[in-house]
Amino acid sequence: MGRVYSVSRVASLSKSGVFTRQNKQHIYMTHLSIGLLCAFLAALCWGFGDFFIQKATRTIGTYQALFCIGALGSVALLPFVSSTLHVLSGHDVLLLLLLGIITTIAAVFDFEALKRGKIAVVEPVISLELPLTVALSISLAGDILTVTQGALITLVFIGIILTITSHPQYTFSARLFIERGAIIAAVGAVGLALVNTLVGIASRETLPLLTIWFTHTFVALTSAIVLLLQREWPSFLTNVRRNAGVTLAQSVFDNAGWIAYAFATTVLSIAVANTIAETYVILAVILGIAFNGERLRTSQHVGIALAIIGVLALAGL
Repeated sequence: MGRVYSVSRVASLSKSGVFTRQNKQHIYMTHLSIGLLCAFLAALCWGFGDFFIQKATRTIGTYQALFCIGALGSVALLPFVSSTLHVLSGHDVLLLLLLGIITTIAAVFDFEALKRGKIAVVEPVISLELPLTVALSISLAGDILTVTQGALITLVFIGIILTITSHPQYTFSARLFIERGAIIAAVGAVGLALVNTLVGIASRETLPLLTIWFTHTFVALTSAIVLLLQREWPSFLTNVRRNAGVTLAQSVFDNAGWIAYAFATTVLSIAVANTIAETYVILAVILGIAFNGERLRTSQHVGIALAIIGVLALAGL
């Protein structure tokens, strides 16, 4: 088992000469490995999460599914963050409030897209969040985009265009035949790119668990208000009892995915963490095709393939 050092301990060891170059390299590689593991764990959890979210939204509705995810995250993480709430500054609270608002809006579009569209089409469109997140990480976090990365992002864009265009001919006119749910997914992708970036920033300025707890608590409260206004609480309780398995699965996987991603951004750059995590679209598409019996046109198969290749290549870089 490798030793874990606090920041102060590392500093004292460095000054004393005990903390050798070999130890520094060992700790750096350990942290890097943990960051990469968290990013891939986020991809795994988000892939299964979106698969179950689609099932949940189609059985209990968007806001009911959102409330379940937010409530689970709020209750489960509270014991781990309660002792740190008093140290939040005014700036931290404003940042987390902004994150909560954007997360709620983006999640509604994301969930509606999964509810209305084929998951094999919606997921590659949602992957539009990847280049947008990279762009935001460049402008806000100072990440550098290479020519190769730019070319691969362009490849992903081409794949997305082919995927969302369901016209049998590859022509663009004033009346594009857009796959159901794809436009909503594209709007959601913009919001998710902002969420990805802000989660990374907030996790670094506060704590990863605190960031996810605050965000999901905000989502839970907002969803609860909507359910109250729509008078859906009686049906919500019935729906959750009837669909307990799917509801629990989507809540666990989504929360685990965001927690893993938040931790990854504290070790890796936001662009790298999101690029690796974005490979969740591959798993979600495979699950959608395998279990939902979804069928796509040839052009959409090509588009999905290009999007997946681009995302995988970016993850490799």
